[in-house]
Amino acid sequence: MQENKGSSNTTQQNKKQQNKRPKQFSAKLGNSTWELDIKKAIEANKKVQKARLQSYNKLNLNTSARVTIIPLGGLGEVGGNMMVIETPQSAIIVDVGMSFPTDEMHGVDILIPDFSYIRKIKDKIQGIIITHAHEDHIGAVAYLFKEMQFPIYATPLPLGMLSNKFDEHGLKKEKEKFRPVEKRKIYKIGDFDIEWIHITHSVIDASALAITTEIGTIIHTGDFKIDHTPIDGYPTDLGRLAYYGEKGVVCLLSDSTNSYRSGITKSESSVGPTFDAIFAKSKGRVIMSTFSSNIHRVAQAIEFGVRYNRKVCVIGRSMERNLDIAMELGYIQFDRRIFIDAHEVTKYPDKDILIVTTGSQGETMSALYRMAIEEHRHIKIKPSDQIIISAKAIPGNEASVSRVLNFLIKAGASVAYQDFSEIHVSGHAAQEEQKLMLRLTKPKFFLPVHGEYNHIHKHKQTAISCGMNPKNILLMSDGDKIELCPKYIKKVGTVKTGKTFIDNQINKQIDNDVIVDRQNLADAGVVMIIAQIDQQNRKLIDRPKVVSYGLVPDRRDKAFSKEIEDILDQFLINAKPEVLQDRKLVENGIRQVVRKHIFRKKKKYPTIVPTVFIM
Repeated sequence: MQENKGSSNTTQQNKKQQNKRPKQFSAKLGNSTWELDIKKAIEANKKVQKARLQSYNKLNLNTSARVTIIPLGGLGEVGGNMMVIETPQSAIIVDVGMSFPTDEMHGVDILIPDFSYIRKIKDKIQGIIITHAHEDHIGAVAYLFKEMQFPIYATPLPLGMLSNKFDEHGLKKEKEKFRPVEKRKIYKIGDFDIEWIHITHSVIDASALAITTEIGTIIHTGDFKIDHTPIDGYPTDLGRLAYYGEKGVVCLLSDSTNSYRSGITKSESSVGPTFDAIFAKSKGRVIMSTFSSNIHRVAQAIEFGVRYNRKVCVIGRSMERNLDIAMELGYIQFDRRIFIDAHEVTKYPDKDILIVTTGSQGETMSALYRMAIEEHRHIKIKPSDQIIISAKAIPGNEASVSRVLNFLIKAGASVAYQDFSEIHVSGHAAQEEQKLMLRLTKPKFFLPVHGEYNHIHKHKQTAISCGMNPKNILLMSDGDKIELCPKYIKKVGTVKTGKTFIDNQINKQIDNDVIVDRQNLADAGVVMIIAQIDQQNRKLIDRPKVVSYGLVPDRRDKAFSKEIEDILDQFLINAKPEVLQDRKLVENGIRQVVRKHIFRKKKKYPTIVPTVFIM
């Protein structure tokens, strides 16, 4: 009974305490004037939020217009970017870039896109639209121009770098096709109204594109990151991107390179303190290597070189030309008296020298590589040297970069590389920057671009997390024909794509069958057979000469030669009379029987080269 009484008292106390608490705001509003106004404001705000997040509803759904988007490079790979955007009447090409070969592509220096589809629609093409000056976006323009010429629309720095390339390729007259553009200005090119929008990247003067057609505006980001403290003080033009987002964007094509990287990409200016620390403690020469197009990185190194009273030697043709054009156009400014030539380096103490050079990707013909293997005419690596490799290995180049690192370290030099120090920042947007681009432009449809399939798939997931309808996101491959209008986006076919192999030493194409032959020779070797045949007696005249490379060791040459001789004897016994009357038929027969024999023994299909003399 006592317990029940205590429990009753507790209940009464709880009720008193609840009565003393302030009344909670009721979830159910009444019908007074202010309560009705709150209801009205809530509904109005919902409409406002929906309208601002779905500004693409402003698009004209009644138009019968269609636009086709066709990537010819840059999807399923890193590099080689090229895209056609097409209406029934006209077309534009966005970027014409190169990429790097794999180790199996022997003797190939660069890859360029297959231009087959461009040949098919060349009469419709109104111009080439360039987003920025990196090789994976402009490196194949000169090769296209050797066959077909179109107006090239770009901001000044990309055109300046293309000018150098055209000079190298003997295309000086074709520079009349250059069309310099101004940012925040709209250019009518065929059926397209195009605006270049300033964005930040690892090269100066990069742009996103607002491409407006009858179906609405397509935003192509190019390569980008959102750098709020860029070296030149020109951050990404977020306001212009937001402007188009408010008007209504039918489709966004956005850079996917860093789609796995969370957070944000560090500012280019963050490299400066690392440079400062390295220069401060270096007692010998400082040798800095980066991409020749990364002018801001080069400029930072030179600024610290000047701060520490060093003369600057720029080595590498592309580095020299790009730096010169950037200074000529006023993007960077240095007193030219700080620069010296390579042959002058030995005239100064090591502590007074900065060398800026190419070779950050381990290219065997680059200046840094030749320094590392002691084949450079003027510069040899010393143990007192401080090397800075301020770049990340492009996918496929890891082995080349590792090889040059090994040479440099064996020479005794100190090496600063991204695996060892904070000496490089990416030029591509990480996830939070990708989200910002999606939120600013608010597209109805989304096409992730620039990267392997796993990169664009990850970018799709980021877009879904920002509220995009998965049905409005399409993952493309090179050659896909994507039809776009305000109502839908869909794949409607494919076109021929691929890669063309280039020998950069002679600036000429290598045919596909040559590369296949080289791959086969590297994989299985070659066997050359020279034989004289007595047609009437079906016998060999003397012993055949058999030479093999890449198949059997030298110590087995005689035994292998005897094997082939036995196979030829058997072939002649079994051959039909009419076969022995035709040298080509005999050679084909020998090729087949020797090939089968070697496969049974070695599980390899070497190249067989028989030469037969029928007597």
